[in-house]
Amino acid sequence: MGAYVIKMPDIGEGIAEVELVAWHVKPGDTVAEDQILADVMTDKATVEIPSPVAGTVTTLGGPVGLVMAVGAELIRLEVEGEGNLKAGAAPAAAPAAKPVTAPAAAPVAAVASAPVAAPAATPAPITAKPAAPRAPAQQRRAPDERPIASPAVRRRAWELGIELQFVQGTGPAGRITHEDLEAFAGAPHGAASAGADSRYAARLDEQTIPVLGLRRKIAQKMQQAKRQIPHFTYVEEVDVTELEALRQRLNQQNGKARAKLTLLPFLARAIVIAVREFPQVNARFDDEANVVTRYGAVHIGMAAQTDAGLMVPVIRHAETLDPWACAAEITRLAEAARTGKAGRDELSGSTITITSLGPLGGIVTTPVINHPEVGIVGVNRIVERPMFDRDGRVVPRLLMNLSSSFDHRVVDGMDAALFVQRLRALLETPATLFIE
Repeated sequence: MGAYVIKMPDIGEGIAEVELVAWHVKPGDTVAEDQILADVMTDKATVEIPSPVAGTVTTLGGPVGLVMAVGAELIRLEVEGEGNLKAGAAPAAAPAAKPVTAPAAAPVAAVASAPVAAPAATPAPITAKPAAPRAPAQQRRAPDERPIASPAVRRRAWELGIELQFVQGTGPAGRITHEDLEAFAGAPHGAASAGADSRYAARLDEQTIPVLGLRRKIAQKMQQAKRQIPHFTYVEEVDVTELEALRQRLNQQNGKARAKLTLLPFLARAIVIAVREFPQVNARFDDEANVVTRYGAVHIGMAAQTDAGLMVPVIRHAETLDPWACAAEITRLAEAARTGKAGRDELSGSTITITSLGPLGGIVTTPVINHPEVGIVGVNRIVERPMFDRDGRVVPRLLMNLSSSFDHRVVDGMDAALFVQRLRALLETPATLFIE
């Protein structure tokens, strides 16, 4: 028998390190060739690491949450023969990784900084602190009865917001002690100084939730964007009455023969047209090189909420798509993101992003730019409101706000306002979306 060490493979695209997000084996397990050993996450996607050989797991390279460099020891197996640790032999890297078909989620309690022999890869449960034991029922004192307590106890009661009138003392002559305060504060009837008459229970349970995997990547991305990009947000109201009428008419006309149209394909088309006049918005900014790259192609990122967290699949070459083809691509990408089947190519390379919360879109939002892009267009919910028409009559109209953020290092305020106004003009006169 011999030892066989599998190293973290080079996943490509210049990636130097990855985060270990799930183990599929544990020490003592027997694995077959090509069996999946672990899931790791890059900046763009989660990938599976298969075993190049059959053997028995002896040690794991670290706990879930560990950030590992390419070439680091991932796992060690006991195999038939001499293995790959004989004199002069270098440990083998795992075979090429492949995309995970479902998002991995394996929270743990801590993240290590160096490879160690790890226990079984069972996610650590979220722990909750038990509530403090219920104190015995307290009785209200008579209005003229002064509670007995030391100055220190009175000061602490004031800091806790507890009225001593409702606290039963267990000290000599009914004196209230610090322990009495703690018991009262921990009792359900002790909350908010409500006394024994309160029907609302205090909660003292807590949850510790590690930030790992995709959630960690999202946090890092948002922090980087807010730290490096001087955001400014411009909000404009858009009358989408005519657009909604056209959208519904087209959906009724085509039925299921073509993709169902939502607002987003029309907005994507409006962006394609508007960036021809404002190319500085369809760009990416390299902070280190101080270089702005403007793109002729319009690769639109579509922020999509999934069970695993926020993902941004990309509609490539949106300038080549009509509304129906764009709608079909939006549906396909959203499903791929939700099921964890979106590949790295589908989650990278956007030049401008659309973000929408659908009917929960609120009145105004302040979207965070998808770094290293320089602009993001946010869609708020559509509401019906009374408006005056040209003849002075009050008529119902469908109104929606566009909340868009820009990188002020690259996009001037006037240009951003004109860009959004162009979007507004296109959406309010939807026929112009189809005119070249």
